[in-house]
Amino acid sequence: MLTLRNVLLINAVSSGATGLLLVLFSDFFAGLFGIESISPFLETGIFLLAFAGFVFYEGRRSSINISRIRLIIALDTIWVVASVVLLGLQSVTITVIGNLLIAAVALWVAGMAILQFRGLKQITA
Repeated sequence: MLTLRNVLLINAVSSGATGLLLVLFSDFFAGLFGIESISPFLETGIFLLAFAGFVFYEGRRSSINISRIRLIIALDTIWVVASVVLLGLQSVTITVIGNLLIAAVALWVAGMAILQFRGLKQITA
């Protein structure tokens, strides 16, 4: 069974790995998404690295800070909603592969949010 701490650490590692890939290979991802600018990928990568550090710190603390865990869940939820909006609006033309990657990451992040919510619910019950 996954504990809240384990889910937080999985979230931290996956967010950090994604952030690092986006920063290091922003040119590749811009091409994959059919976008000329690398800025969205660099900025998202930097955000994810900071987010990963925060989530990792919270996952390793000896005591759970409920308000910070709620913030992590809220940020994950905002990510999912923003992804759905981006996929729905298509104000920027993104390749099919780009859209599939956005959807896949949104599903992963939604899973993290659900598991974190369940874990928080168990420790606050």
